[in-house]
Amino acid sequence: MVITVEIRKMYKYPFELVVNIHLNKYPTPLEEHVTGIKTVEEKTDNISGIIYRRKIATCNNVIPKFLRKINFLNVNDVHIEEESWLDMKQRILNIKSRCLTWAQYSTFHEVSVFKQSVENPNWTEFHQKGSIVVTGAGKLNRLCEVFAQAFFNKGVKKSVNIMETILEQRCGRPFL
Repeated sequence: MVITVEIRKMYKYPFELVVNIHLNKYPTPLEEHVTGIKTVEEKTDNISGIIYRRKIATCNNVIPKFLRKINFLNVNDVHIEEESWLDMKQRILNIKSRCLTWAQYSTFHEVSVFKQSVENPNWTEFHQKGSIVVTGAGKLNRLCEVFAQAFFNKGVKKSVNIMETILEQRCGRPFL
């Protein structure tokens, strides 16, 4: 079964500011589970000006102990790959993320888009959609998917709250 999570959010701050904070928000004391970020590739297309980045995030494994009895789930760190394409001319940031740690047992994909709002040029629209399918846990596939859905729903909300907190700390009130 495919589990999906989706969110839309309007940040009432300019595109450049929101994108800069998103690209540099981790690690932060506001999120104890992201322990490190490493940029493994960065390049700029000389014609389009699009900046491509590939990062690897190291995160604590938050899977409950009872699910870690499944051998492949019992790891200390989880690695997430994030690829991003920043187009400042079009004022859009596209991001694709996937879990590297359990790639042979599950499929986790997340697609995010930040773009300048058509409603107000000082605001930034955010849309994120993620999906997960677990295939390597036998009869526990569905249980793992239910846990993943709850975790991702909570994680998306927490990520948005972190963004809002950092934006308010650095800039004060939203732009109206």
